[in-house]
This record gives sequence, structure tokens and C-alpha cells, in this order.
Amino acid sequence: MIIQRDFYLNKLISRRDNGRIKVVTGIRRCGKSVLLFDLFGDYLRKSGVEEEQIIAMKLDTVTNARYRNPIELDKFVRWRITDPNKQYYVLLDEIQEVKAIRNPWLDDKDEKIGFVDILLGLMDLKNADVYVTGSNSKMLSSDIMTEFKDRGDEIHVWPFMYKEFYNAYEGDKSHVWHEFVTYGGLPRILSEKTDEDKSRYLQKLIKDTYLTDVVARNKIQKDISVLDDLLNIVASCIGSLTNPKKLENTFATVKQKKISDSTISFWLDCFIEAYILRKANQYNIKGRSYINTPLKYYFTDIGLRNAQLNFRQQEETHIMENIIYNELSMRGFNIDVGVVEYNYKDAEGNNKRTKLEVDFVANKGSKRCYIQSAFAIPDEDKRLQETNSLLRIKDFHRKIVVVRDKIIPWYDENGIYYIGVEDFALKYIDELADSF
Repeated sequence: MIIQRDFYLNKLISRRDNGRIKVVTGIRRCGKSVLLFDLFGDYLRKSGVEEEQIIAMKLDTVTNARYRNPIELDKFVRWRITDPNKQYYVLLDEIQEVKAIRNPWLDDKDEKIGFVDILLGLMDLKNADVYVTGSNSKMLSSDIMTEFKDRGDEIHVWPFMYKEFYNAYEGDKSHVWHEFVTYGGLPRILSEKTDEDKSRYLQKLIKDTYLTDVVARNKIQKDISVLDDLLNIVASCIGSLTNPKKLENTFATVKQKKISDSTISFWLDCFIEAYILRKANQYNIKGRSYINTPLKYYFTDIGLRNAQLNFRQQEETHIMENIIYNELSMRGFNIDVGVVEYNYKDAEGNNKRTKLEVDFVANKGSKRCYIQSAFAIPDEDKRLQETNSLLRIKDFHRKIVVVRDKIIPWYDENGIYYIGVEDFALKYIDELADSF
């Protein structure tokens, strides 16, 4: 089942023939290959591009293993570009599978040739437009982007946003949210028929693909079960502030294992590089400065988080917060966890200082909004509790409270906007992003 993803397709179309290398990134199985080969490929064909002008290759298949050698890949692509008067489109899937080798034309044994060299060489061809995908962020490290000499153009693909999932869901629409918060938005979930099939697919994917890939790619010597334990701990505390030192203590007390905070920090970075996790730093809103620790970790796909915990911990409060974070990130917002500090006097008249949290400070350029994920506001006391931090922010950026229930959106007397999470994800968030 091919599902149209115009949000990303239009990004590729707008960058067509722009003289840059289009790099499509994202977690494995999020739909990068379908986007590039099926959706964009079909667009090219419908726009008049002939089949021979499309050079497509999936580098993670055994059939194409020989082309993981950069010299062999370069030879193949150049062999296919036969007519100097035609424009060719080079579509290469999982480019990070191309391994750097020693330059056979130089005596220097340290001189390497890798995929960056091949891509830059292809860009020198006036009739080649190059598109690649990759599932590890190391391929877009600052060093590699410097080597691209500002000729790399990233399009980051996520699992389905809620609106995509909702539109593609073929069952009773009243069940969509429950399906999404349980199994997430990886495309194959929509074609799995039973709850058992969906659960099995996600659990197998995270154990046999993601964890194994992280261990192999980073040459981690530890037993994979230790990384599994770490991912379990992070999955259990999404929406909670933490840091590697706290996680070290958790390992010692809960798992009776001694793992240093520096090792944990490295492993977390590995999960982030593989797009399994993302992190949000703390930002002091009044002080206009970042706080080094603690921070929050979120899963790129909530279904993977649930599968990691064998679907045991289904606290929709934290799951909803993770989904809101993802929905904002998908629209290109830069997101921090906000902190508002203020002074007050206690009952004895002593000066005290405390801090309140704002779930998300979402930025685009110079524009900003503040968002609280409140789940439920059953009474006035709860409403005041949830908005206390927002009321102490003395600027004029939008302030939004997202609740689980379906409500008619409304503003309170302080200009704070209240909206249900499904309306937020289906419509309002796009209006918000377009207004920035």
C-alpha cells in the first residue's frame, strides 16, 4: 500500500535540479525509500522523465553489495549516464552503506575515498541531479557537511504525523487516536491486520533492526542487553527530566549494574544518531539561557517506545507529550523544555525561589510559542496549576494548552488558547507553523 506523503514530496520537488545533493534522512522503515523511489520516481515519470534517465539503487540489499565500494558505485552511475543532452536523476538508498576505502591512486595509506567524494564528483556532471537517503545522522555530521561545501540539502522524514495516519486509516475513525498512541506511525502498521501482528512487528523491529544496527555501527562491545536496559529506562521516563548521571544511578539501584555516566551519554548519542531518540534541552525563559542538565528524551515513534516496554506502561499523559513533541518537530520547530524561575515569600515571610516548567518552547527563527501538555483540566484549580508557568512569562508570544479531551477551542481572559490534542494535530499545528 503506497500512501501519498505530499509534505515531503513537495520538498523534493521544490529542490529538483537545484545543483545540490538532496539528502533524505530518517529512522529505518519510516518511508524514505518509498518517498524517493515510488512517490518522487512517479512524479519524475509523470513530468516527462524517461525510465533510462532515472538511476535508482538500494545499497542495503545483497544484490547491490558490490556497489558499497565507492569506486564501483561511481563506475556504475557514470556508465548509466550516456546522453549529454539529457538530465539524469540519481537515486541512492542508504548511502551510509558505502564504505570508505584506501585511495588506490595514491601512496598515502591514510587517504580514503568515501561516499562524499563520489557524490561531489557526480555533482560536477552538469546533467546529474543527485538524491540519497540515510538512516544515521553521522552521515550529516558537521565535518561531512563541510566536505559537501554547502552543496548538501537535507530533507528529514519522520514516521507518519497524526494527520497522515488519520487520513490513511481505513477503519472507524473514532479508533484512530487509540491506534496511534498504541502503535505509532511507522507506515507498515497500517497494513498489519491484528493487534498481535502490529505488536510483533514493532518488537522485532526494535530488537532485530534498531538495536543490532546501533551496536554494529558503533562497534559497541557490551552485551546488547545492557543497551536494551538503557532504552527501557528512557522509555519509562519520557516526559521526565533526567541526565546520564541520574541514569547511572538508576542502573546501579534497579539493575545492579555499574555503568558510567560517560558511557551512558555515548550510548544515548548513538540512539539519537540512529534517529530512535531525540532530546530537548532546558531553557531558562526569563534568564534567556540554556541549562546544561537535566533534559528530556523522546522517542521518534511512540509505537517503538511502547514496544520496547512490551506495551506495559501506557500512561497516556506522557505518551501525549511525546506525540506533541514529535508533531512540532515534524513541522520544523526547534523545541526546548522551558523553565520559569520566580521569587516568593513563604508563610513565615522568608524569601524563597522556585521554578515552574513549560513543557515546550517552540521556536522558528525569531518567532516563538509556549505549549503545555495538560491531558485533563477537570476543574479551575487544575487549570490554574497548569497555566501558572505561562502566566509568569511576560512576553506576547502565543501560549497554548493542549488537552486530551475533544473540546471547542477557546481563549481565557489572559489570552491562553485551549485546544484538544486531536484538533491540535489534525489542523491547528499546520496553521501555527504556516503563521511562523
